[in-house]
Amino acid sequence: MAKYAKSQPSAETDLPTSSELALIGPEVPGQEVIFNDGSLSLLASLCGAFAAEVPELLSQRKLKQQRIDDGQLPGFLPETRAIRDGEWAIRGIPEDLTDRRVEITGPVDRKMIINALNANVKVFMADFEDSLAPSWEKVVQGQINLRDAVRGDISFTAEATGKHYSLDEDPAVLICRVRGLHLKEKHVEFKGESIPGGLFDFAMYFYHNYHQLLANGSGPYFYLPKLESHVEARWWAKVFAFVEERFCLKSGTIKCTCLIETLPAVFEMDEILYELRSNIVALNCGRWDYIFSYIKTLNKHADRVLPDRQAVTMDTPFLSAYSRLLIKTCHKRGALAMGGMAALIPAKTAEENEIILQKVKGDKELEARNGHDGTWVAHPGLADTAMAIFNDYIGAGTNQLHITRDVDAPILAEELLTPCDGERTEAGMRLNIRIAVQYIEAWIQGNGCVPIYGLMEDAATAEISRTSIWQWIQHEKSLSNGKLVTKDLFKTMLAEELINVEQELGQQRFTSGQFTKAASLFEEITTSDELVDFLTLPGYELLTA
Repeated sequence: MAKYAKSQPSAETDLPTSSELALIGPEVPGQEVIFNDGSLSLLASLCGAFAAEVPELLSQRKLKQQRIDDGQLPGFLPETRAIRDGEWAIRGIPEDLTDRRVEITGPVDRKMIINALNANVKVFMADFEDSLAPSWEKVVQGQINLRDAVRGDISFTAEATGKHYSLDEDPAVLICRVRGLHLKEKHVEFKGESIPGGLFDFAMYFYHNYHQLLANGSGPYFYLPKLESHVEARWWAKVFAFVEERFCLKSGTIKCTCLIETLPAVFEMDEILYELRSNIVALNCGRWDYIFSYIKTLNKHADRVLPDRQAVTMDTPFLSAYSRLLIKTCHKRGALAMGGMAALIPAKTAEENEIILQKVKGDKELEARNGHDGTWVAHPGLADTAMAIFNDYIGAGTNQLHITRDVDAPILAEELLTPCDGERTEAGMRLNIRIAVQYIEAWIQGNGCVPIYGLMEDAATAEISRTSIWQWIQHEKSLSNGKLVTKDLFKTMLAEELINVEQELGQQRFTSGQFTKAASLFEEITTSDELVDFLTLPGYELLTA
């Protein structure tokens, strides 16, 4: 049922009012705390000023992609060389963001927020994007949960066990990741059109928390995902400046970290920092989405096909170049350079767990040695391991901004574009199928962060699984055993692996789930002649409420 907010008098008649917003999602308990006149007035103003630009930004992505499909490889922009060569720096980093040696990420459910803020980490990134399946209830409840957390008034009691969770005295710094520009919020309309999901996430979190965050000695901090150009960064800079002026805040009060998780963006890191220089404090190596974007961006290039997902590790040349270039670029401009996600999760036995911890140590040592200022973990059980590594490298300091990598040879576009070696195995393809179908099934049931085979899978890792197979089909690649990867081979394997998934999970879990629907969507997007940009776009239409 549509619910229209009451409009408030506007000092200027040409400004949008909240009467132009329609909330068309079902009622969520406690939503009146979030949808008050002030927050809806801000959201309406943001939509009126900025929402219409988003389709144009997405259109520019398509035009760039078409040029790449036609054979033009991405590269550094000649028209912005003066920015790359210029001497300038970002405005500065707030004290509570200078030390980010370990960050934990996860969705915005109540128990997760408490455990993450209490973990042995410096920062918790509360995620409305890749690890959240954005059902209306979860989106709204997530805003309620974060509001309570900022006020120190969040607790949770597990219904099954009676275990009580509450915040410790000195929780981690909170950063909110909003949705990417490609994602809409279909439960809110402005002038009859669904609004950008990221604008909704930003407006609600900022409005309800900025004052308390500043009083706490922190501030309104955000992660911006999946940028593909400095023009998109400029759009966010305008949003931030608009809100700072509206609330009489000093320019640069809002701070952000941008994920460099698309191949086009790696060539515009200086420019992204420059456009957001009043607000930005760091860039982050969003490695899993970056691998996915490599496949997606170069999907028409038969000479740039990647091997099994397990072979594409951060020590491969093109990913190492990406990491080192990000560090060099950030530190030159006074920004922090964050490392990527350790998607592994603790095992049940001590022997298995030791193997996992050794893998995490190797990954984090590589990042710290390269000069990253911090890293990500997906599970509190890995926080101590990651913290110990970065403590060894950072010591009594707060970061590694002193590592400039100026002695490195310039990193050329070709280094960022050359694929890595490795096999395409039948076991790898079958694993991709089992991972993707289980993740999609969980996602359309409202769970965007899923432990599968010892890894915490989110949308990014599932995207790699399905686009790898799509790429192999399109370019008629053969597996290491000689089998040609075709649509028919994929369909046969999908049917066989569904049986294996049922055996692994049990008949009751399988039949009560949405595996048939998930397999259908997976087959549709994997056998499509054109690559579907994001599995979350068709998946969003299957989400209940």
